[in-house]
Amino acid sequence: MSLAEKLDAIRTASASAIPEEALAVMNNAKEALLKSDALSWVPKIGETLSGFTLKNAYGVDVHSADLLSQGPVVLSAFRGTW
Repeated sequence: MSLAEKLDAIRTASASAIPEEALAVMNNAKEALLKSDALSWVPKIGETLSGFTLKNAYGVDVHSADLLSQGPVVLSAFRGTW
């Protein structure tokens, strides 16, 4: 099964498990995001970022240069709850 097929299956299963009101909120938020200019400045897959510092789960600064010295880094952003 391809990744696209797996994602479609997850979407289908989620659509039947998520209450209709919540789905409406999620879809409205998605449409608003797509209509905004926000996606134009989002880094693209494979794009090189400038150095950065972020706080970890314990509030301690983590520097990208320190992480890169140990190998490749994957940066993932979590939007949070709806």
